[in-house]
Amino acid sequence: MGILDWFKNRPGQYDPDRVSDELIQWAVDKSIALINPRLKLLANYQRRLQPAIETTIAFLRAQVSVLPAVHSLSAKTWSTDPALRAFFAAPSDIPALLGNSDNLRTLFDKFPELPEACLVLGMAFKEQRTFGMALQGEMVQRDVAQTSVSFSDHRARLCSHDESRLRRIIGVEVFEYLLAHALAEIGAERAERRELQENRSLIRARLRLLQQHGPGLGSMFGAEPAARSEQDRLASELLENERQLESIGGNESLLEAEFECLRDVLGKPQAYLHFEPKRLRLNTMNVILDQSSTDRVADVDFAVAELSGTPPIRRAFVLARVARDELPPPKKIDFADAARYL
Repeated sequence: MGILDWFKNRPGQYDPDRVSDELIQWAVDKSIALINPRLKLLANYQRRLQPAIETTIAFLRAQVSVLPAVHSLSAKTWSTDPALRAFFAAPSDIPALLGNSDNLRTLFDKFPELPEACLVLGMAFKEQRTFGMALQGEMVQRDVAQTSVSFSDHRARLCSHDESRLRRIIGVEVFEYLLAHALAEIGAERAERRELQENRSLIRARLRLLQQHGPGLGSMFGAEPAARSEQDRLASELLENERQLESIGGNESLLEAEFECLRDVLGKPQAYLHFEPKRLRLNTMNVILDQSSTDRVADVDFAVAELSGTPPIRRAFVLARVARDELPPPKKIDFADAARYL
C-alpha cells in the first residue's frame, strides 16, 4: 500500500472504541510507510514498535473521549444556543462559515441522499483581562477587573457523515500529527549530519592547503606557511567534527536512529498534543463570571487543543451537526461586475 492509499483509506481504520490486533497492525504499518519503508529491514521492528503504538492508541482514546457534545450548527438556533452566541457575533456568520467549507460542500455533493453531516468547528481562542462594570448587590461598580473571551478565525475543514466517523477521522489526524513530529525530528537529525559532513570536507580541504604552505594563491605567490598553532586548531576542529559524526552513527545505524526517534515520539504523545475540556460561565458580552454573579449567564462547553509545533498552536473547537439546507448555495461569479474592471 502506497502513501496515497493510506490517506484515501484513513477514516475507516482507526477505531476509538476498541483496540484490536488489526488496529495495532494498521498503526505499525502506517508509521513505517510514512516515516521510512526501509525500517522494515530492522530485526523485530513490529514487536519493538508495538508498546509505543499501544501507548499512542491509549492516549488517542483518552483524548477523543473528552471531546465536547455535538452542537446543532444553524443560524436559526443562534439566538437560543448560548454556545453559538459566544462563538459567533451574529447569526449570519454561520452560513458564511459553512459556505466557505469546500470539504463540507464536497461531502454533500458526493452523497446527495445525506440529510446532515458532522464537522469540527475550530476557532482561535483568546482570553483577555479588561476593566468594566459589574453589579455588586444593588450597586454598580466601575473599573472592575474582568476576563473576557473571544472566538475568531472559524474553520470547518474536518467533516464526515456522522459523529462516529468524524471521531475516527480526528483520531487518524492526531496520529498523523505525531508521525509528522517524528519525521520533523528525523529530518533535523539528517540536516545536522549533512552540515557536519559538509563542514568536515571544508576543514579537510583547508587543512590540506595550509599544510602545503598557505591557502590557494598564498602558496602560489610564496606566502609564509601557516603557523603551527593554526594547523593544530584546524586539526582539533576536524577531530571534534568526526566525533560528532560518530555519535550520530554511520550509514548502517541511520535506520536504527530513525526507528528510535519514531518510537520515542509515539511513546510520549502527551508531549506533543493535548485536548482540554473547557466550561466557562459567560454573560452576553463573553465575560467570565463566577457562581455568585446575578447577571444573565450560561455555561458554554468546548475543548481546547494545544499543539507543540513550531509555532505552537492553541485552538478551541467543538463538534457540530449541520443540516444540508443550512449550506448556502455556491457563490456565482458576477461577470457584469467583473467586466467593469477589465
